[in-house]
Amino acid sequence: MTSSGSGGLSEVDYEALANLRYRIRKFRQFSTKAAEKLGLTPQQHQALLAIKGLRSGAQMSVSMLAERLFVPTASAADLARSLEEHAYVIVDVKQRRRPILRLTDKAEEILRRLTPAHLYEIREMAPELLLALRVLQDHRRMEVAAWMQ
Repeated sequence: MTSSGSGGLSEVDYEALANLRYRIRKFRQFSTKAAEKLGLTPQQHQALLAIKGLRSGAQMSVSMLAERLFVPTASAADLARSLEEHAYVIVDVKQRRRPILRLTDKAEEILRRLTPAHLYEIREMAPELLLALRVLQDHRRMEVAAWMQ
């Protein structure tokens, strides 16, 4: 467990970070395949989940969708049009400057089919994810404690 000096990363850090990133990629691959089985692109699935996952009473605008998906607003607008064309969302344009995206029953049904499998997969991966995070957190605490002495 070597470190490259003060503030450097140890082999444990790299191993834990690599393991964490591997688990995230593994989940994303699972999610992509599950969405594609139901005719969704991964980005469409992420958008539907982002809309559904808003706190009660909140409304999803195109700009908020862009923020949630880390995409440019123009890309989010294209995605919203695609979702509307596939009857997954209704674009409420009462507020011309800020159209609101609302899920259709079709989208709700797809999410009801996809979400349990995703939750199961996350729960299965949780111990490995938590271990990687704990290693990174504990190692950082040890570095801070050593620095303070």
